[in-house]
Amino acid sequence: MNDSIIKTLVVSFMVCLFCSLIVSYAAVSLRETQNINKLNDQRIKILKTASIYKANISIEEQFLKLTPKFVNFSSGELFDEYEGFDIDMYDPVYFSKQPKYSTPIPSKEDIAVIKNKENIGKIYLLKNQNNQLEKIILPIRGYGLWGILYGYIAIDSDLNTVRGLEFYAHKETPGLGAEVDNPKWKALWDGKKIYKDEQIQLKVIKGKVDPSNILAEYQVDGLSGATLTSRGVTNMISFWFSDSGYKETLMKLKYDG
Repeated sequence: MNDSIIKTLVVSFMVCLFCSLIVSYAAVSLRETQNINKLNDQRIKILKTASIYKANISIEEQFLKLTPKFVNFSSGELFDEYEGFDIDMYDPVYFSKQPKYSTPIPSKEDIAVIKNKENIGKIYLLKNQNNQLEKIILPIRGYGLWGILYGYIAIDSDLNTVRGLEFYAHKETPGLGAEVDNPKWKALWDGKKIYKDEQIQLKVIKGKVDPSNILAEYQVDGLSGATLTSRGVTNMISFWFSDSGYKETLMKLKYDG
């Protein structure tokens, strides 16, 4: 009787060990593929934000149209190299969680509720055949209802007109806050203005935008039944286009070229 119990336990242990080894091997062997898929998903969102994505052309080929740049949030300067990091693989969100490479945001300034901001960010420039700036694609993030929304916003060469908005990760409620993924709602952003007299005016309002309103070009229809998500998107815009975000960089591009 004891022998049979021991044999059962041994067999069970060996089966569990074998299964755990298989799972571990699969996880390790597929990690690189998973990372590549994650990177490509984000790249597609970036290309869609810039309105240059084509499903029948390889992502890598399309991405060559964009020029990534590191951005120093303290000075607003753009540059190509940073401590030997590969700019293509550099993930600002990851570095926002590393104390050595990030800075806590004072609560009174943290309207997007992201707590820490990377010291060095990354943006993308889209230029035409004459090497003239057409669009800038900026990573943005901020707290919605249930968690952080991560996305990209594209602005025109005038540095004040929105040309695209995409989110690649969020935890918003399906049918409500998750309508941030609705193509019809995202299309409302195209042509909206960000600054008026260098002050941020762009916001998601409650209800529909009144075309006769003098501020209509700075307003986007609210998400029905998702007030907190709408407010979160507004706060996100207000943070990333302020002095705490990309404003200094945009001013330098505007006046220095």
